Amino acid sequence: MLFQNGSLMVRRLREQDKHLLAKWLSTPEVLEYYEGRDNRFDLNKVDQVFYASEDEGVKCIIEYEGNSIGYIQFYELDQATKKVYGYETGRIFGTDQFIGEVDYWNRGIGTLLVNSMTEFLFTHMKADKVVMDPQVWNERSINCYEKCGFKKVKFLPNHEFHEGELRDCWLIEKTNI
Repeated sequence: MLFQNGSLMVRRLREQDKHLLAKWLSTPEVLEYYEGRDNRFDLNKVDQVFYASEDEGVKCIIEYEGNSIGYIQFYELDQATKKVYGYETGRIFGTDQFIGEVDYWNRGIGTLLVNSMTEFLFTHMKADKVVMDPQVWNERSINCYEKCGFKKVKFLPNHEFHEGELRDCWLIEKTNI
């Protein structure tokens, strides 16, 4: 377990979680916000992206009241990404997350998750800043992040390929005070 905050627990991804990821990432409602509805995952793709990749991210499962409900990953930004975002120094971490069980949407769990993960990164990973880059149209997520104290700091035109086109994003950040 990475951390727990009340009914919320975040733990590292395990081999047996691949079926959950394949289920969530083949659900159109989830894919609309994460990866795109034209980018469904099967077990093979889950293996390639989440288990066989060489990226530096720490991949985790979100549990709520003992049920696995979603995915979150965090990573320290490399120098090239820092430069693109306009950062010169500091320990800067990024996160990506989704709640894969749509019955758990709109219950405040996303806010609890983002606040808890940010606190974990500041306290245990000694992050100076935590950043995310949500697509501009994704107001639901942006509202959640702003509720958690994130601020829009940079417009990123044509930043992310989603559902057949390059989409504009916001770079948002929260600073460890």
